[in-house]
Amino acid sequence: MAILKKIFSAGASDLVNSVGNAIDKIHTSAEEKELVKAEVNKAIHQFEKDIAQEVTKRWQSDMQSDNWLAKSIRPLVLGWLVVSTTLLIFIDAGVLKFVVADKWVDLLQIVLITVIGAYFGSRGLEKIKK
Repeated sequence: MAILKKIFSAGASDLVNSVGNAIDKIHTSAEEKELVKAEVNKAIHQFEKDIAQEVTKRWQSDMQSDNWLAKSIRPLVLGWLVVSTTLLIFIDAGVLKFVVADKWVDLLQIVLITVIGAYFGSRGLEKIKK
């Protein structure tokens, strides 16, 4: 879940800074500025918490489903990404003669980090809750 939080909050800090700059232009007192910034931060943290709760609800729903694919999709995606990354490592090392554009390697890296972080992070949270 930490990686999800990082992904969703990456834009949040930019948003807070933008709102803060707008507040600085409008309000004159330091107390007003700090109150508004605190409220914006509170709203952003609540939004991040809501996102995490919704993701958890979806994953719990998947696990309670009678559908094999719904229960297995996270491990299957994780396995596919690990195999794909391993293949790219061999390709990059020159073992296989194949050219992969950097944009695809970057995309795979981001998706792999996200999936591993979400999968193992969520599994840890599930075990802690039990």
